[in-house]
Amino acid sequence: MLTKEEYKRYDRHIRLNEIGVEGQEKLKAATVLVIGAGGLGCPVLQYLAAAGIGHLIIVDHDVVSISNLQRQVLFSTNDVGNSKAEVIKERLLALNPHCKITTVLKRFDKENALELVAKADVVVDGTDNFSSRYLINDACIIEDKPLVSASIQRFDGQLSVFNYQGGPTYRCIFPNPPSAEEAPNCNEIGVVGAMVGIMGTMQATEVIKIITGVGKVLSGELLLISGMDMSFQKLKFKKNQKVANISTLGEYNFDFCEIPNQEVEIDFDTVEELLNTDKSVTLIDVREEYEREIDDIGGINIPLAELEERIDEIPSSKKIIFYCQSGKRSLKAIELYQSLNKSDVKLYSLKGGMELI
Repeated sequence: MLTKEEYKRYDRHIRLNEIGVEGQEKLKAATVLVIGAGGLGCPVLQYLAAAGIGHLIIVDHDVVSISNLQRQVLFSTNDVGNSKAEVIKERLLALNPHCKITTVLKRFDKENALELVAKADVVVDGTDNFSSRYLINDACIIEDKPLVSASIQRFDGQLSVFNYQGGPTYRCIFPNPPSAEEAPNCNEIGVVGAMVGIMGTMQATEVIKIITGVGKVLSGELLLISGMDMSFQKLKFKKNQKVANISTLGEYNFDFCEIPNQEVEIDFDTVEELLNTDKSVTLIDVREEYEREIDDIGGINIPLAELEERIDEIPSSKKIIFYCQSGKRSLKAIELYQSLNKSDVKLYSLKGGMELI
């Protein structure tokens, strides 16, 4: 199956007794579905393409933003505004033209989940929200596909392989999504870029092990890594048949940073018009102070995390416009304000936040 050029390219793999020619041919014959082309997706895809995976399917509907560049190292400044999946496809083909790259420029959802997962030998979760994690897990159970999953927050990361050869699933260790109170705040959670690279390359390693059949796959174990002191810990967990037996997809509305009714969103032109023509409008920036120092469109600065305790600082107005960096925190601010203040005030959120200005 390998060409002469491929023998040269994958020489260091082939030299390994555990992989050899047979293992490299397995990698070439494999199809890997990577959901999310962001922080985790970048190192996963880069190393899987370099390793010689025959077919990579990349699912991501997002575009590159400048805030991605701190950790999503396959992108450059010139890529801002372009499709993440398409940019990565170009980079990977330049790295290894022997790989087939398929891009799916759509959100991974209930409508396409089973069809996409069915095409793959291994699925990689590179997402950053609970809705996607449970949906991906359930789709992998239904289609009987191994799932390599990782997550990062601040200086910490965790990694495991779910549904491997009938083993424990994501729900076996996390049966239910957290409550809104337990979930991370919609405020941008900080993360060390290098930790994303560490976790992503470890995901790629597990994929290679699964396909070639070498080593001990991280199934039934959750690996916890602290970048602060470089400590590693493994937590063992068993399969729970009560939550592992899934035959149909359910509901996955666990994204606490989104409000179902987004009719309150208005674009920047409408915001400007309201501010110029209506004196009853109050503009509130719910970002952190350091974000505001980079750029702003005016208004009062009350970070989302402080909104509840500082709500009395908001002037009595007929209309309030909240804004943030991406539009998520401002939607959350509306939800929080409504729960604390029952007055008849029209509330708006700047759609897309500062990133679309």
